[in-house]
Amino acid sequence: MNLLLLILIPFVTALAVLLMRNKDQVRWTALVGAVAQLLLSLQLVKNFFDARAAGEKAAMLFQQQTMLFKAWNISFHLGVDGISIAMILLTAFVVVAGVLMSWKVEKMTKEFYFLLILLSMGAYGFFVSLDLFVLFFFLEIAVIPKYLLIGVWGSGKKEYSANKLALMLMGGSALVLVGLFGLYLNGGHTFDLLQLANVHIPVQTQLICFPLLFVGFGVFTALFPFHTWVPDGHSSAPTAGSMFLAGISMKLGGYGCLRVATYLMPEGALAYGDYVIVLSAIAILYGSFATMMQKDLKYINAYSSVSHCGFVLLGIGMLTKVAFTGAVMQMVSHGLMTALFFAVIGIIYERTHTRQVNEMGGLLKVMPFTVTVLFIVGLCSLGLPGLSGFVAEMTVFVGSWQQADLFHRIATVAATMSIVVTAVYILRAIGQTAMGPIREEHRLLDDASWNEKAAAIVLLAGILAIGIAPYWLNDLVSPGAEIIMQKIQLAK
Repeated sequence: MNLLLLILIPFVTALAVLLMRNKDQVRWTALVGAVAQLLLSLQLVKNFFDARAAGEKAAMLFQQQTMLFKAWNISFHLGVDGISIAMILLTAFVVVAGVLMSWKVEKMTKEFYFLLILLSMGAYGFFVSLDLFVLFFFLEIAVIPKYLLIGVWGSGKKEYSANKLALMLMGGSALVLVGLFGLYLNGGHTFDLLQLANVHIPVQTQLICFPLLFVGFGVFTALFPFHTWVPDGHSSAPTAGSMFLAGISMKLGGYGCLRVATYLMPEGALAYGDYVIVLSAIAILYGSFATMMQKDLKYINAYSSVSHCGFVLLGIGMLTKVAFTGAVMQMVSHGLMTALFFAVIGIIYERTHTRQVNEMGGLLKVMPFTVTVLFIVGLCSLGLPGLSGFVAEMTVFVGSWQQADLFHRIATVAATMSIVVTAVYILRAIGQTAMGPIREEHRLLDDASWNEKAAAIVLLAGILAIGIAPYWLNDLVSPGAEIIMQKIQLAK
């Protein structure tokens, strides 16, 4: 399996988009490239299970390596395990849906699609990179398009939101860069992830670099109290921008916290694990209660993302194999769920020209497909069995409960309390939007168009595939979680 194709396909697609002469050519070129990415990611899943069935025991499969800068020992080293493949699959689903949801973008269409595809290239490169310097390079590629997508195609306080997002994410990136150089200088002067994993990094270095890397990556995934860019960024971004931001970009941080910080610095993870748990529990509860106060559908989804991403960090902080597995499953589930939620909000806003729930009502009568999808994604968010949200959150809770001491049990119980709050705000928002008398100005609204229905179906397929038959995702992620857990156990 040539992992370079995961980077080359979006790169070539982005260049091809710039060469197209009209908007229809741009749209179809972007869609063909996105579908090619999805097919390649599905093939990658198949090849992974085939390799495992054949007895392949390597930590990272399908590796490719080319030296880039010998003096600094920087190489273009690619490889994947089940965790990174799960993230790649999530990215591919969201990219296809995001391209479809952007079909009616008329303002600078070529540039818009170019930035979307460029962002996806950065995400793929981040998830397959085994050299930390190259990984950081792709992380930055995934930041810059967000600023432009919000600043140019956004709405509301878009300049303020774009600047706030860029400054906070650049601040997180600065912490990551300092932490990576700390690992380089104390880990044998190499950025190679697998080489660093086989070197015992001095405990003192871990105590310094772990918080730098965890907080730096944590900024991307709404680590409390560095989450404040999330509501503003989501509320001002265009629909596809919000889908990419929540579905892909916020997962870069969770992946970095697990793959880089926790895996390479197990003593640091053990030393700071309780602090991570406290901050995660605060984010989960704060995000839930803050969401109850919101009246804007986008703000509801944005603040709920703070809460749901808290489960990812809680799973990582608990330091058990099941909790690690649950954290990755939560990243995939939340990425699909929140991207679909933003897609539905975009469909409703385009027709009603409002996101305020108290200005809607009775939309189920005129938009049956859209509101049905809204019901499903809302139930997924509150953890209804049969949907991905239940599987992911329950796995985190089970893994957290395995830590038998009082502190971890209290944190787990506190986190589960958010489920009740989530049910309140989700059911209230959906009820006010879908039920009751319909406003006169909304009686002639159209339902979702073909491209919007296709985008929703793509994301729904992912949600149901995890919710109804979760074992394939568990089997995909577990070997990688086991390797990280072995490092934690050796450090105890």
